[in-house]
Amino acid sequence: MAGAIQERLRLENVCKAFRGAAGPVEVLREVSLRLAPGGFGVVTGPSGSGKTTLLMIAGLLLPADGGRTWFDGRDVSDLDEGELADIRKHGVGMVFQKFCLMPHRSALDNVRFRFRYLRHGADEAQALSLAALARVGLADKARQAARLLSAGEMQRVAIARALALPPKLLLADEPTGNLDPDSAARVMELFRELNRAGMSILLVTHNPEWVAPGMIHWTMHDGRLAPA
Repeated sequence: MAGAIQERLRLENVCKAFRGAAGPVEVLREVSLRLAPGGFGVVTGPSGSGKTTLLMIAGLLLPADGGRTWFDGRDVSDLDEGELADIRKHGVGMVFQKFCLMPHRSALDNVRFRFRYLRHGADEAQALSLAALARVGLADKARQAARLLSAGEMQRVAIARALALPPKLLLADEPTGNLDPDSAARVMELFRELNRAGMSILLVTHNPEWVAPGMIHWTMHDGRLAPA
């Protein structure tokens, strides 16, 4: 179809360094990847290899020092923070290892937080948040304080928050790292369901057992990315 987006995400020769006590520390070294709409990409590698930095740049949360970044076919490398924030609001969902929930607020309040800077009325935000909780199997936990949920349930609340306004690209940073095996498997199955429904996903993990047929698999070592 004319005008169809061929790439959801594209990185070309992306580099990133951070200041260290002895000088710059290279974290990403000429990293390139492409993810098509509806693709499921997985980056594996040891802790400290640069996976999280890669995800932050892919999510337009961290500027690269070199190289180019495209989102939905648009070169976003030189956009200002306001323009990047607009893309993130409607195009990117983030899931973190540490959940990043407000512990004394309800699961519903945590999901509804997704709308704090968006122009949605209270009723619409409430309805979308409840629908997202139902999608991850937590409709019955909507009014429960986050601190009273299991770790697996807290991660699913975090996923619901990312899905409340469905993103074009879902990014997940070690989303099973704090979970027991059963909860981790349930979260990964949820990601696979979302991908089967057409959502583009980029996941980073140190655990290669989550790679399944149909996923694009890269490995990262010492800031360099390579096909697995």
